[in-house]
Amino acid sequence: MLTALTVDPDYLGMLMLKVRAVMAKEATVTPEPGGNPSDDEGPAVLQEQTDDLSREEILEEIEGLDPDKQAELVALMWLGRGDMETEEWAELLKLAAERRETPTATYLLDHPLIAEHWAEGLGKLGYGSILRGASRLR
Repeated sequence: MLTALTVDPDYLGMLMLKVRAVMAKEATVTPEPGGNPSDDEGPAVLQEQTDDLSREEILEEIEGLDPDKQAELVALMWLGRGDMETEEWAELLKLAAERRETPTATYLLDHPLIAEHWAEGLGKLGYGSILRGASRLR
């Protein structure tokens, strides 16, 4: 049975790809410069850079959603990590809306496995097929 979401599942799939890209990054480590600049290493591609706005963009994108959709993202994360069962979806939505103590985007991105939890939650709600393209990029 497919549970109706107010967040477009295709949009959520795209958001999951963005979150995975951000979560794959690590703190910047600049190697010690040697005596010859031609063979000095630069920072790795998957390291955060000061001008990298991808995390900020995701924060702004999530905060731009209406409160019901933000609550749905939180409930989907909780469902995906096993806090409650699919049959309790309405209660999860209610709790997510009531328990908003910090900005939703910050709360979500503080969970390193958020994209995997969303994917698991979507699967439990019957949306597994939309994840085929997103899962290939893991």
